[in-house]
Amino acid sequence: MADKWKDRLTDQLCRALLSLKDREEVYCLLEDIATIGEIKALAQRLEVARLLSEGHTYPEIAKETGASTATISRVKKFLEYGADGYKLVLDRIKE
Repeated sequence: MADKWKDRLTDQLCRALLSLKDREEVYCLLEDIATIGEIKALAQRLEVARLLSEGHTYPEIAKETGASTATISRVKKFLEYGADGYKLVLDRIKE
């Protein structure tokens, strides 16, 4: 089921992301490819994942990030049953 969304266009997006050399290049692409709201929502989800992985409670996370309990629950589901993308990047950015 996870492969249903993968196609030529999403592969192109992945190649584009992999081609970026530094944080400024990532900012440039994000600014062009997504709205500020979409970027902020992605950043919020990553922070929710970080806080969940550190054992914070839903109320603490909601207060700190402004995320709804539905968003927190969704992120928790993917932390537990997803493709481990959150875990992968959280481990890498921790280093």
